[in-house]
Order: sequence, then C-alpha cells, then structure tokens
Amino acid sequence: MHKIALYGLPGAGKSTAARVLTEDLASEGIKVARFRLAEPLYQAQRVIYALADRPLADESQQDGRLLNMLGTEMRRINPAALTGPFVFRVRQAEKENSHAVLLCDDLRAPDVETVINLGFRLVEISAPAALRGARRQARGDLATGDENHPTEAPLTVEPWRRIDNAGDLFEFRTRVGLLVKELRP
Repeated sequence: MHKIALYGLPGAGKSTAARVLTEDLASEGIKVARFRLAEPLYQAQRVIYALADRPLADESQQDGRLLNMLGTEMRRINPAALTGPFVFRVRQAEKENSHAVLLCDDLRAPDVETVINLGFRLVEISAPAALRGARRQARGDLATGDENHPTEAPLTVEPWRRIDNAGDLFEFRTRVGLLVKELRP
C-alpha cells in the first residue's frame, strides 16, 4: 500500500495533483482513497459562512484568513483536533482498502510528524508566487491567507519527491504522471 502526502503553499497545485493522481491511477484500475487532513477546518468554514448568511457557492472556495485562524485555534484547544480524525480515517481505509493508494492532499507543517508516523511519503508541490496568486484568484478564494502563518511554515523534512508546477496543466500532468508510474504495483 502506498501512502502519499502532498504539501505546498496555497495555489501550488496540491488539489490538482491529487485529482490527476486519482484519475490516472483509477484509469489503471488502482483505487485511491483521498483524505484532507484539514477537513474539520473546511467543515467549520462552511458552517461559519452559512451562519453569516453567505453560504459558499463552491466547495473549493477558501477563506485563507479564516482557515489560518481556525487551524491555530483548533490546535490550541486540542492539538489533535485535526490529526485525531485523520488518523482514524486512515486506519479505517487501511482495513477496508488494503491495496488502495492513500492520498493526503493538504499536509501542513504542524501535522507532519503524525503523517510520517502513519507511513506517508511526502511530495512537495511548488509554483512561483505570482502564479499561485493567480490560481487562488481564479478558483474564487474569498480571502488570502498569510503565507507566513505557522500553518504555512515550510516543512523541515526532505520530501520523497518534488513536483514543479510552474508551467501549464499539460506540463504538470506529465510531471505528476511520473509519480503515477512509481505508484503502480
């Protein structure tokens, strides 16, 4: 069983890489179980926007400032607020899908130790700042988070692989395709 955790700054292409990996592996009959470590934050964001009478039009929209704050405060209240549910979901998937590729598409520095201890290999997705900003704008981000916020801190461990996402989608798919080849049984 392969376990891959993608990380990088907002707009680098983590979700796109996860989608490409999932599609390419599925086309070869390989099941992928995809996890978002920060799922509790996204759930809280949806609730807060609904309570503010501004329901999100699209699940991919992000309020980076709100997510930064929620991540900080949830970890303050309970350091395992994000990792606890993640570990549970991963363990459940290991039992149910012993041959699936497990994929985390939103690893952040505060959670890296837990993810590594679960056996995930880290893949860094990178892109230039201007391109990341344009991508966040194109996906309709509601507010930009602080790239210097502790939740966006660089990881201090060496990744298993690095994927540069400085070009177009075709180039990126090609680079992600090289990773797909390594994940085949």
